[in-house]
Amino acid sequence: MLNFALKYTFFTNITSMDKQNFVTIANLSKDEILYLISMAQEFEKHPNREILKGKVVATLFFEPSTRTRLSFETAANRLGARVIGFTDAKVTSATKGETLKDTILMVSNYADAIAMRHHIEGAAQYASEVAPIPIINAGDGAHEHPSQCLLDLYSIYKTQGTLENLNIYLVGDLKYGRTVHSLITAMRHFNPTFHFVAPKELAMPQEYKIYCDEHGIKYVEHTEFNEQTIADADIIYMTRVQKERFSDLMEYERVKNVYILNRAMLSMTKDNMKILHPLPRVNEIAYDVDDDPHAYYIQQAKNGLYARQAIFCYCLGITLDEVKNDTTII
Repeated sequence: MLNFALKYTFFTNITSMDKQNFVTIANLSKDEILYLISMAQEFEKHPNREILKGKVVATLFFEPSTRTRLSFETAANRLGARVIGFTDAKVTSATKGETLKDTILMVSNYADAIAMRHHIEGAAQYASEVAPIPIINAGDGAHEHPSQCLLDLYSIYKTQGTLENLNIYLVGDLKYGRTVHSLITAMRHFNPTFHFVAPKELAMPQEYKIYCDEHGIKYVEHTEFNEQTIADADIIYMTRVQKERFSDLMEYERVKNVYILNRAMLSMTKDNMKILHPLPRVNEIAYDVDDDPHAYYIQQAKNGLYARQAIFCYCLGITLDEVKNDTTII
């Protein structure tokens, strides 16, 4: 368990009838983040429950997904909820011209919460403004991926024993990588030092560097990626160069293989350093790393189940005390 007092007055007015969205990690306080991590810990102990029995969750995935969609659906199923939704917008009325607003309003008639992935930045925020039920952002374009961020935070906490004062290396596609953008905003509470490792074509956008400056977040930029560069890392967060985000395929071809992490590069790293990746990977982590004790990306994906169970409960008004005292454990 976390070794700090939990002061969560923000939950005192939440009831099962309240609408609590999970659209961005940026508006969560330090206490809220730690609260959600504590809840994820409880679900890791006992993932199979019926605490959401009678609820219906909709998963609307306008973009392809494997881990995010399946972990959201598994999270709902393991909590006793039923799942409806789609995995391809081509099979929906969107192909007939139905607007996102109308799709959200219609699905809101059938579900208690919606987890949505969309290719347009800001789509989840828009959905949250029109929907009468909670909206969970499962990724919106290159903007944010807050549920991935929560499981990343949980993974970092589990492996390092803290979120405070860590050296975190973000490697690869920092321009389009919504997971790294979310991680920067969430870690503002914990005094990190970020190392941005990317070619100039995929460098961290200026807006996020300005964000770091405004919130006192330390960062260093690198273009070299070798054993000396990463020797001081607590966390190495690798990212895939996302072909689908490029309008110029020649640019993609130039940068797709710039940074590849192999086992030989880990010779100088700290014993407790862990390698994370939001997945899927292409070739940015060599397969010889998989059996190295620093590799954590498969376990990281598993943590997504517990994090998303916590998110569902957060959005549907189930408190940490209710989770701890839950008698529906199977």
